[in-house]
Amino acid sequence: MKSQRRREATTDPTRATLEELLRLERPARRLSLAPQVARARQAGQYLSRLRGRGMEYDESRPYQPGDDVRNMDWRVTARIGKPFSKLYREERERPVLLWVDARAAMFFATRGRFKWAQAQRAAALLAWAAFQGGDRVGGGIFSDRQHQELRPRRGKGALLKLLRVLAEFPQPAGGAGGSLLQPLRRLHHAAHPGSLVVVLSDFRGLDGAAERQLLRTARHNDLVLLHLYDRLEEALPPPGRYPVGDGDRILVLDSSRGEVRQAYRRRFQAWVARLETLCRRNGITWLQCASDSDPVEVLRHAFGRRRG
Repeated sequence: MKSQRRREATTDPTRATLEELLRLERPARRLSLAPQVARARQAGQYLSRLRGRGMEYDESRPYQPGDDVRNMDWRVTARIGKPFSKLYREERERPVLLWVDARAAMFFATRGRFKWAQAQRAAALLAWAAFQGGDRVGGGIFSDRQHQELRPRRGKGALLKLLRVLAEFPQPAGGAGGSLLQPLRRLHHAAHPGSLVVVLSDFRGLDGAAERQLLRTARHNDLVLLHLYDRLEEALPPPGRYPVGDGDRILVLDSSRGEVRQAYRRRFQAWVARLETLCRRNGITWLQCASDSDPVEVLRHAFGRRRG
């Protein structure tokens, strides 16, 4: 018990180490990425039903009454002169693609751990769950200036490589924090139809063009958005004057005016409501994880194994 407390006390709040990501193997056993009906919704979450593994073409056979006309093999039908239907089999494993935001704004928190550290832990939990479920796992980590991508592959070697990239991805020296268009465009090209795709980000810069890329990915995949945020982004602190800095400059935040605090909170709530509505209308799962939340509990609500 003492050794566990010692580890927790020395945990780096800015980022997770490879050792910490490896230790998440055990709590990940409480998760399952298999298709499931959405659980009862809690605050800050919208859960869509997962469709499951994709389908691979197996063979064609003569058309039989009751066959779905959408599965007609028109090429074979034209060649032979008789109607043929395509048969499919379920893929033995499903690609799971984790798309993780490592831009400068993710290296921030006023309590708990940096959004980046939370994203690392959540991505590692999902990677372990995919591996334990027999799925292929891969991902992409992106900042304003760097991008590293790993194609989904089976086996523990692929999992460990992804965890190592997550642990060692460098903190950006800075960045404009602009549109998410380019990272989400790369995601659309990387996602094989039938994949489970999880985007872990604070979603700064999700403009109209980036949003359209998300919806293109959602058409042929199960898409999950995990929103990482800090409590200061949700609401200003109690009335007072607070020095804040970005490593280069120090400013004073004045939260003494009640109308300013209310407008600040309403702006965040309206932005989140817009994204949550987008997800609900397009069959996308929306989850939120604050910098002082436990990613295990956040993911267990959506992906926890059922009993019985």
